[in-house]
Amino acid sequence: MSMELIVALSMAAALFGTGVYGALSQTNLVMIMMGIELILAAALINMVAFWRYLHPEAMEAQMFVLIVMTVMAVEMAVGFGVAIARFRSRGSVEMEEAQELKG
Repeated sequence: MSMELIVALSMAAALFGTGVYGALSQTNLVMIMMGIELILAAALINMVAFWRYLHPEAMEAQMFVLIVMTVMAVEMAVGFGVAIARFRSRGSVEMEEAQELKG
């Protein structure tokens, strides 16, 4: 296993751990979304690292990374839209106060 792969996987593991901690320990909607973004970024780093290590000649992974990055941007836009609407109507984005969001 090459040193570059180990560094990339270590960085992705650190990002994933930070994202999980951030998503599970926070009550603010914006902080939870930031944790989810870190988790998705870690998954992308893992995918690119393994793609580069296993199949550097294949280009499909690059397109998939661009699609996932687009989905991440859309998810953040929708999440911030929900957070702004929640803040305007209730004055808070704390998830503990969002009882009406339960299904």
